[in-house]
Amino acid sequence: MAEPSSYLETTAGAYDSVAVLYAELFRDSLDGFPLDRAVIAAFAELARNSGAGPVAELGCGPGFLTAHLRDLGLDVFGVDLSPVMIDLAREAHPDLRFEVGSMDGLDIADGALRGILSWFSVIHAPPQEIPTYFSEFQRVLEPGGHLLLGFFESEDGLVEAFDHKVTTAYRWPIDDLAELARKAGFVEVGRMLREPHEDERPVRHGHLLMRKG
Repeated sequence: MAEPSSYLETTAGAYDSVAVLYAELFRDSLDGFPLDRAVIAAFAELARNSGAGPVAELGCGPGFLTAHLRDLGLDVFGVDLSPVMIDLAREAHPDLRFEVGSMDGLDIADGALRGILSWFSVIHAPPQEIPTYFSEFQRVLEPGGHLLLGFFESEDGLVEAFDHKVTTAYRWPIDDLAELARKAGFVEVGRMLREPHEDERPVRHGHLLMRKG
């Protein structure tokens, strides 16, 4: 794998520095969010029925969603850029596998996965890097495997950088992100946009559910 670029180093360092607080704040992040739970459950059902390989949560942070996917009946492991996040995930969920890695160069064999959950984890990638991520997701998914992508939506038709508090992130028009996925060989299964809750950043949350064509 190539040497990490500066934005990967910046992102990893930023999440290392807030990892303990992040794990405390987001431990119960699905509580009170039935639409989020529903789209993850739909992804899990499709993944269970699509093949024989494991599922990977890419950008797993402290591992709470990886554990949730395990509870939904999936053989799952987590990958994250932040070594501190991975240490916290291993401590909290010793029965699950967690690895340090980057989504643009995964240490995973071609066609090895039946599913990928990328839950608000590509948001820090500069826009020009997103096709690389989709190409890598295509490489490691088996034919017919599913990808669930979570992101912040841009409603004015432009990709927009914003202050994520941890490090710079980007909002995407859902149609633009779906088109990049289509160019990488994904077939859209469904999409969901939900309005923010009172205690969330005042932008809509986007979800794209896709299948490897």
